[in-house]
Amino acid sequence: MSKLRFNITISLDGYVAGPNQSVENPLGEGAFHIHDWALPTKTFRSLHGDISGGETGINDDVLREGFENIGATIMGRNMFGPVRGPWGKDPWKGWWGDDPPFHHPVFVHTHHAREPLSMQGTTFFFVTDGIESALKQASQAANGKDVGLGGGAKVFQQYLAAGLIDEMEIHIVPLLLGSGARLFDNFDGRKVKLESVRTIAGPGVAHLKYRVLK
Repeated sequence: MSKLRFNITISLDGYVAGPNQSVENPLGEGAFHIHDWALPTKTFRSLHGDISGGETGINDDVLREGFENIGATIMGRNMFGPVRGPWGKDPWKGWWGDDPPFHHPVFVHTHHAREPLSMQGTTFFFVTDGIESALKQASQAANGKDVGLGGGAKVFQQYLAAGLIDEMEIHIVPLLLGSGARLFDNFDGRKVKLESVRTIAGPGVAHLKYRVLK
């Protein structure tokens, strides 16, 4: 049965992004280095079209596993881009250029309708009718594979509070942001029961994987 798998990097004090996110500062103030653990890995470079190599080892193994058996991805509009409100005449096409790293269907939560956006190997679908609808569409598109859930924090909070997440992989880096988008906010976490799957220390990051008990 298809699972919904959440995967994200956070600061030591629990933020997925710093304050004041913008086109110039997509991760918010102070968070520029939050993904430093992943950037030099062979998997990350390969996903972004660089087949010249990269680091292998614990971080690469964890990152590669996170993308295995994913047939569709769900994300919030904030992860897709910095634009708010109506899309406008020349709508934002994502952070990733003409060849996004997903290479499968991606479902973007938004309050503003928009036609699907087809890129090289990836089509973005814009969902306006809630998390259950997005998960149903993504599960169908995944064709038996698992569905990946990306950021941002608010989208994660909605899915976790609704009991829809099956697994969580959280990568904690030694960075203090102090403010911004905090992951574990805006829901009653006492209702969530987790089972630890593993804890691995990699260079510059701790990888924590949990199963959400239903």
